[in-house]
Amino acid sequence: MSENLTPQSNRGSAISSRINRKPNENCFLMGILNATPDSFFNASRSMGIEKALDKADLMIKQGATWIDIGGESTRPGAQPVTIDEEINRVIPIVSKLRETHPEIMISIDTRNHQVARRALESGANMINDVSGLRSDNMIDVVLEFGCAVCIMHMQGEPGSMQTNPSYGDVVEEVTNYLESKAKILIERGHPSDLIIIDPGIGFGKNHEQNLALMKSTKRLKEGGLAVLWGISRKSVIGIITDKKDAHERLAGTLATSAYAFTEGVDILRVHDVDEHQDFFKVLRALEN
Repeated sequence: MSENLTPQSNRGSAISSRINRKPNENCFLMGILNATPDSFFNASRSMGIEKALDKADLMIKQGATWIDIGGESTRPGAQPVTIDEEINRVIPIVSKLRETHPEIMISIDTRNHQVARRALESGANMINDVSGLRSDNMIDVVLEFGCAVCIMHMQGEPGSMQTNPSYGDVVEEVTNYLESKAKILIERGHPSDLIIIDPGIGFGKNHEQNLALMKSTKRLKEGGLAVLWGISRKSVIGIITDKKDAHERLAGTLATSAYAFTEGVDILRVHDVDEHQDFFKVLRALEN
């Protein structure tokens, strides 16, 4: 049984060992829990604390290492919600989940430092910032709590990010941005093994740019930081498979997860924990 985790135990090996995958390990699975009415995959929506906790409990039983709780949809075209509304959606879930599952790793999916602070005080272990630490206040929160942080790259804002995204060299620009933000934390004393970088597939990138980033994990890992992929059921899979409905993209998602495993991705943020566990069981049986 994993050791119990509290708001005061965000530092050290207990967290790092569930971020940095060893060569002989499967990717860690981060189950998606959206406390929103408008996330792009409606099966991931869990409005109301009881429904959210039931879904979290199931994903934990299925083998999720992390539960990622978000109260604001950041799908293309999404509109922001107020800070108070986001807090009201996620903090009761974080608090209750920490109480009922003291061993589980909890990530708060937010770009607002006020929400991040409240979540960490309530028992979260990680800030998953889709805005890539643009806010100095968010950086201050990370340093104050010494928590794990996922820095994701996003060009623009959710409402307009898919309107003609433009790069010179998408791989170098995204990687350099993520490494520069990580460097700020490290130079101010934050442990590098508590930093994760995410190329932000689908966040201000067109199809070709998404594919280039998916093929660039070795470049992303050159700096020694853990890498997270959040590709589950996204439109990049739909374009490849000609599946417009996110409900039809599970097989394509598992294909990207197989590739991520071979490329050394550390954490997979997924909607379908049970199916990914089956995938890894079969993969391991064939490898052995």
